[in-house]
Amino acid sequence: MSHTVEVIGLGKAYRHYPDRWSRLAEWLLPFGAPRHQQSWALRDISFTVSPGEAVGIVGVNGAGKSTLLRIITGTTRATAGEVRLHGRVAALLELGMGFHGEFTGRQNVMMNGQLLGLERTELEELMPAIEDFAEIGAYFDEPLRTYSSGMAMRLAFSLATARRPELLIVDEALSVGDAYFQHKSFSRIREFREQGTTLLIVSHDRLSIQALCDRAILLHEGRLLREGEPEIVMDFYHALMADRTFAHIRQELNAQGVVQTTSGTGEATIVSVTLQNAGGTNTDAAKVGEEVVMSVRFRVHVDLPSLVVGLMIKDRLGHEMFGINSHRLSIPIENLAAGSEHVFRLRFQMDLGEGHYSVTTALTRSDAHVDRTYEWRDRALIFYVINVAHPRFVGCNWLAPVASLDAPDDAAMTADTGAPRS
Repeated sequence: MSHTVEVIGLGKAYRHYPDRWSRLAEWLLPFGAPRHQQSWALRDISFTVSPGEAVGIVGVNGAGKSTLLRIITGTTRATAGEVRLHGRVAALLELGMGFHGEFTGRQNVMMNGQLLGLERTELEELMPAIEDFAEIGAYFDEPLRTYSSGMAMRLAFSLATARRPELLIVDEALSVGDAYFQHKSFSRIREFREQGTTLLIVSHDRLSIQALCDRAILLHEGRLLREGEPEIVMDFYHALMADRTFAHIRQELNAQGVVQTTSGTGEATIVSVTLQNAGGTNTDAAKVGEEVVMSVRFRVHVDLPSLVVGLMIKDRLGHEMFGINSHRLSIPIENLAAGSEHVFRLRFQMDLGEGHYSVTTALTRSDAHVDRTYEWRDRALIFYVINVAHPRFVGCNWLAPVASLDAPDDAAMTADTGAPRS
C-alpha cells in the first residue's frame, strides 16, 4: 500500500501541574496519587488518506490541527491510537526550523537537507534548482542573519520541496513570503498533486482547500466533527465561526438533492430565492450579459430594529464571484414587525462565464455577519449561465471587450526598418 496515511483512534493528552513542586513530587513518587490534570488536545481521531488523494484539515485555532500533523510526522508522541505511514514523506510544518543565522543560505541548505534525509550528492545536484526557486539572488551566499523573514521562508520552502515526495504534509505553508511567492508555492504544490503526490494540508484559506482537496476534515475541540466534500465541510466551518454552540447549524438535503448549510438565530428566515430573466420569468439558466433580477423573500419572526440582506454568488468550486448587501448599497431596512414578509431585489448584468453557480444568502443585524446572524444559508439557489450571444471566452467573467487594430504610421515604419522617407 503506497503513500497512504492511516490514523487509528488517535489521542493526545497533556499533563498540567498546579506548580513545579507537584511535577517534582510525582517524578520522585511515581506510585503515589497523580498530582496533575490531563487535558486532551486530540481524542479518538480516525481517518485514511488514500494514494493520490488530497485531504484538507480545517478548524478554529486550538482545534488540534497542528498537534495532529506533528503526531503524524513523528515529532510528537501520541497518548492513544496509532499512525501508519506508507511512502516517502515530506513535511512542511515549521519552515526554517534548524537554520543557523551565522551560516550562509547554501550552507544551511546542505546541513538541513541532510537532516531531511537527502544525500550530500543529491543536494549538490539539487542546489542550482533550490537557489533558482528561492530567488534571493546574492543573499544565497550571505549569512542567514542578514535575511528578512520572507527570504528565510523562501529558502526553507525551496529546500523542503526540492524533491517531489510520495506524501506531502503541509501546515499553513501556502502563506509563506510575499504574494508572488505564495502563488509560486501554491503552483509547486499543485504540480506535485497532479503528478500523484498524496497531500495532507492544514489551511484557513477556503480557496486553497477547495481548489486542491478531494475531501476535507473539520476538527473542533480535539474531535473530528465533519468529514466530506470540501465545499460542504467549509460551509459548516464558516457557520461554526459565527456560532460556536452548534445550536443553530443545520445541514440538510433540499428538494434538488443539494446539501444546504443553514445557521443563525432564526429571528428572520429566508422564504425563497429566485432568479428572473429579462422577460420577468423565473429561471435557473441565464445568458452571459443578460439583465436579470435576483429576489430574496424573507419573513421576520420578532420585532427587529434593523436588518441587512446579503447575497454571495459562488462558482462550482465554492470560489466567491461577487458579494453585496443592502447596507453597502445604502438601502436601509429598519423597524420590521414580527410576522411581516419583505422582498429584496437585486438587478444586474449576468457577466459571468459559462458554468453553474450557487447563491449564499445572509440576514444579519449589521454589515458584519459575526455581529448577529438571523439566518445564513449556503446554496440557497443553484443556477446556470450559458453563452449564446458572445464570442467564446475563457474565465469566470465577461468583460465586454472592444478590440481594434491600428496600422503603424510612417514614422514608426521608418524607425523600425531604417529606410528613408519617400
